[in-house]
Parts: sequence; structure tokens; C-alpha cells
Amino acid sequence: MDAARARKIADRIQQVVAEMLERRIKDPRLGFVTVTDTRITNDLSEATVFYTVFGSEAERADSAAALESAKGLIRSEVGRQTGLRHTPTLTFTHDPLPDSARHLDGLLAEAKARDAEIAKRAEGAQHAGDADPYRKPDEDDGELDESDEEPSERAGHRAK
Repeated sequence: MDAARARKIADRIQQVVAEMLERRIKDPRLGFVTVTDTRITNDLSEATVFYTVFGSEAERADSAAALESAKGLIRSEVGRQTGLRHTPTLTFTHDPLPDSARHLDGLLAEAKARDAEIAKRAEGAQHAGDADPYRKPDEDDGELDESDEEPSERAGHRAK
């Protein structure tokens, strides 16, 4: 099966499922559900529908039960609107991506706050010791190292 065709069918399934949840499924357990993605196998036999639920963990569980009970109706509508010979089986999976993104946003905000606190502490700070602790070659402190000696003096030291 062509991957591009499978992607088009997955997109169509996502549209059909979202429309069904919005207009035709009237289960009171169904919360504020958003269909985030749909993936289908290359042989078009199985489709996984990823969704998120706005609300608490109890609302998420109620929505999962409502989706599971409406799976047959949704599958028959998917088969009718896609025109496939064999309608794929549907699996509804809660999408953890928005939860992970919220968690990462929280961690980034915490890191930014810590960075700001460290920058605030460092505003009036000074370096310990000299401002520039490194020696400069133009400084004359009276000491000669081997590179400052005359070449004849170096040769004389080696001959001894």
C-alpha cells in the first residue's frame, strides 16, 4: 500500500471521527474530546485514533468508556464515508503529548526563574582576586625564562 494513500485515508478517518463526536454521539459521559491524530497501518486493517480530553482524570476515564461504546457506530460511518472495501478496526488511544508538553513548559518556566534568580545574585558580584590573573608578555618582573635568554647563553648551558 502506498504510504501517501494511507496518510490521506488516516486524515479522512480523523475528520469523520471528529465530526461524529461533535454532531452524532450524544453520550453524556463524553467530555470535551479533541481528536489529535490518526494513524493507519499500511494494509489499512487497523486505525489508531489519538485524542485528548480537557478535564480531570475521571472525565478522561468517562470519555474513554463513551468512545469504546460508540466504536461500532463510528466504525460503520468511517466505512461508509471512506468507501473502503474493508473498514479498518478503530482503536482509541489517549494522546499523552499535551500532558508532556505542559510538564515541559512547567520545567522550562522553573529553569527560567532559577536563571533569573542567579542573574539577580550576580549583578553586584566581583571576581575573586585580580581582575586579570594572567601574566602578560610585556610585563617586566625581572625574571628570565629560557625563551628570554640569548641563544648563545642557552648553548652554553647545554655544553656544561
